[in-house]
This record gives sequence, C-alpha cells and structure tokens, in this order.
Amino acid sequence: MSLAWIGPAILAAFEAYMQSRLGNRPPITLRNLLWEGGDWLLYGLLTPAVFLVARRFPLGRGRTLAHLPIHVVAAVVLCAAWAGMGLLLQWALFPAQGAPPLRGSLGWFFTSLPFGVAVYFAVLGVEHAVRHFLEARERETQAARLSAQLAEARLGALRMQLQPHFLFNSLNALSVVIRDHDTETADRMIEQLGQLLRRVTRQHSGEEVPLSEELDFVRQYLSLEEVRFSDRLVPVYACEGGVEHAAVPEFILQPLVENAIRHGLARRSEATRVEVAARREGATLVLSVADDGPGPAPAPGSVGIGLANTRARLLTLYGARASLELAARAGGGALATIRLPYREVAVTGTKGSTAP
Repeated sequence: MSLAWIGPAILAAFEAYMQSRLGNRPPITLRNLLWEGGDWLLYGLLTPAVFLVARRFPLGRGRTLAHLPIHVVAAVVLCAAWAGMGLLLQWALFPAQGAPPLRGSLGWFFTSLPFGVAVYFAVLGVEHAVRHFLEARERETQAARLSAQLAEARLGALRMQLQPHFLFNSLNALSVVIRDHDTETADRMIEQLGQLLRRVTRQHSGEEVPLSEELDFVRQYLSLEEVRFSDRLVPVYACEGGVEHAAVPEFILQPLVENAIRHGLARRSEATRVEVAARREGATLVLSVADDGPGPAPAPGSVGIGLANTRARLLTLYGARASLELAARAGGGALATIRLPYREVAVTGTKGSTAP
C-alpha cells in the first residue's frame, strides 16, 4: 500500500513543473521537484502505521463510537509526524534556509493538520474496504467449499443407498433360481453377480465414468437378468457412434433398466424388449431406456427408489442442466429419458476423470 503514494508524488512533481513552464511559478529546480513529490512519499512511510491502528481498532460492528476517538488522536499524531518529516526533508533539500524556527514549525503543523487528518481517514477507509473485500471473498470461498462438500456427501449417501438396493434385487433373483434347483444357472449367476459387485463396491475417485464403461455394466446386469427371465427378456442397444467417451454419472442407467424390467416384463407373460440408447444433440447427451410392456406405473409415486435416486443425483451434479422424464411410449410401453450436459472423458489412465 505504501507504494501507492508514488502516483500522487509523480503527479505533484508534474503539476509543479507545468506551473513553472506556464509562468505561474518561478523557474523550478530538481530540488523543488524532489520536495513536491517527496512530501507525498513521506506519508507512504507512515501508511503501515495507519494500517496497524486500523486493524487494532476497527470501525463498524458496534465499535465505531469506542474506537473513533482513538483514530482522531492517531490522525493528529501521524499528521504531526508527517509535518515534522516534511520540515526535515525541506531542511535537507534547502540547507541554506536553515532549520525552521519553532513558530514556523507549529505554523506548518496547523496548516497541514486538516489535510493530514483527511488523508489519515482516507487511508483508514481504504484499509477497511480492502479488509472487507478480502473477508467477503474468503466467506464466498468457504461457502463454495462447504457447498461442494455437502454435494459430495449427498452424492455419497445416494450411492450407498443404491448399492444395497441393487444387491438385494440381485440376491432375490438368485434365490428364485436356487429354489428351482437349477444349480448350473445359479453358478453362472453367482459368477456374474460377483463381477457386478466388484464394480459396485470398487473405490472410485469421482461420480462420473465414460459412457462405454456404464454400458458395459448395464450389459452385465441385463445378462444376469436374462438368466432369471430366460427368453422373456430381449435387450437391444442403439448407441450413436462417437459418444462412447461421454461423461455420465456412474450407475445412472441401471435403475432405468431395472424399472423397465419391473414395470414392463414382470407385469406380463410375453417377451419384453428393453432398448438402451444414447445419442448426442449438440451440447446435450441423451440417454434413454424403453420397453414395449404395458406402460409406466399408474401411480406417480410408484416408480421406486431407483428413479428417485437418479433424479436426486442429476439435480445435485448438474442442477437445472439435466433432467429425467418418464412417459408412455408411442405404440405401447414406457420411455425414460435422461438429458445432461455433454462433455468427453479425458484419455488418461484413470477411469472417470473428465475433461472440461
């Protein structure tokens, strides 16, 4: 802050020089220029003291009346110091004039007193403004940090909620096969379930993964469900080329597929087609899961924990930029559609890292 006084010093010297050139003042010398600018630089030496007093006795927050007299006294003291340093500078630059007498020194002090006090309170205001700005920025940073931590905690809770739900459904399907004494099918399901559980319980550094990785998980899940439902389940994949590296929330498609099986295939005896699709529409990635069953559940609250969890995750990760819609499909069945911002996964050794 002390260096800020270089500006007024240069302007003061320039003003004195121009006044001399215009004939409003006698011809000016280098010593005169040093005096005109140097007087401002002297207050730069006193500025740290103003900041020190300002931090020790801040104004505002109910402390103005208590601390204001202290600042008035400090302003007068620093004005006296500024006047004294100015006289010493004048004596050093113009030694022929001799040391100023006491009366002249007091006159100089009282002449500079109003301006010196005004300068003190101006510097005091600058200090308070800078401090309040830094405090406000720190509060904003802390609020953003807390918001990010809260979102991360919420996403973690939602993910932990999804994992046991998925495990329960898978074990329930396995128990049906075991009750039918189909040991060969049960062994195959246990192997597939083990692969899925390794994926579900693995440690992951982020909430997003490549779309290709999410599709592999859905294929494994549907393969497990195919064993359960035999030839009644017909999975179909219709993914547009070039979207394999798109970043998507982990486990975002499995709840939609599960919902299609529950409200499509499980509610009728005929074979059900479950289609998983992905495409890009400009800056938006569109994911959809459709079935040709009897259609969405009639009661709005009957979509289950999976879809509610998915909506909550999308809201936390992307806010209003993402959406999940569940509607009746033209020609029969249900269509669940997710829209979220499109961005691709960086080509790194760590899955799930994304490039902006």
